[in-house]
Amino acid sequence: MAVLMGGRSSEREVSLASGRMVLAALTKPTDADDRRGPARVIGVEILTDGRWRIGKRTLLAGEAVAALADVDLFFSALHGGEGENGALQGLLTCSDQAFTGSGVIASAVAMDKVFTRELVRAAGLRVAPAATLRRATWRDPPGLAELLGSGAFVKPRRGGSSVGCALVRSEAELEAALVPAFAEGPEVLLEARVRGVEATAAVLETPEGELLALPPVEIRPRGGFFDYREKYAEDGALELCPPVGLGARACALLCARARAAHEALGCAGYSRSDFIVPEGEDEPVFLELNTLPGLTPRSLLPKSAAAAGIDYRTLCLWIAARGLAHDPGRRLG
Repeated sequence: MAVLMGGRSSEREVSLASGRMVLAALTKPTDADDRRGPARVIGVEILTDGRWRIGKRTLLAGEAVAALADVDLFFSALHGGEGENGALQGLLTCSDQAFTGSGVIASAVAMDKVFTRELVRAAGLRVAPAATLRRATWRDPPGLAELLGSGAFVKPRRGGSSVGCALVRSEAELEAALVPAFAEGPEVLLEARVRGVEATAAVLETPEGELLALPPVEIRPRGGFFDYREKYAEDGALELCPPVGLGARACALLCARARAAHEALGCAGYSRSDFIVPEGEDEPVFLELNTLPGLTPRSLLPKSAAAAGIDYRTLCLWIAARGLAHDPGRRLG
């Protein structure tokens, strides 16, 4: 097995942390009697120039995949960019290699917040009012003033870990926030702020292929919103599993809606969906879906799995088992 980490997206450092955790978990059994897991695991770092580092060798992507032809599974600990948007999945599919997580189409669609919103809305999930902004015409969308009136979030159309995101309340704040957002891509989603409890819910396929909804996690930023620092700093947001600010019905709806989003996008293996539960309501508002959620010590998927009685090594083994179960020649979905 090869664990892929790094990459050239803005989430590179998070990916390296995830990859090292996965590599350690799969390499070292939890106790002397734990004989599960792969016989051989190697770490592969994708560098910022796109080349792959395998031990002391540095190869182009296609050359690296060919050099790793005897590997039975590529465990992707990549986040964002080419590692999560379907590009890597396409390379491995065309090379007839098994890999973890979703296939080409689901990965590409989930990375696009606009496409994702439309698909989950068609599946019956709630989404907040929003507009798509382009660099040359960002002042033109109808309803811009209404979106800004109660505050709105600027989000790069394609990206993760809240890189390039900002909360704005005026056109002047919007103009300033669009500079780093457009640095991530040519289009930006402006989404109305929904006041309430932020939460995330993950789904995980068991080794037998059953889709398991994991306990949701309540997120309480210590300041501002759940941005990059709140996600990954040691003194970042409080992450509570099980939630303390949500009732049983709201938690059940979060699990059901996360499963519906996973199925609507055609995801495989695992995913994690983010929501806001509005004040005084139980029905959540969908924000986005992650096909390769973080696996770092601060990440939400391992926390949710642990609350369901699934330790970190078992979580990685289940993800690997589902990657091996999928036919790589048909991993378009």
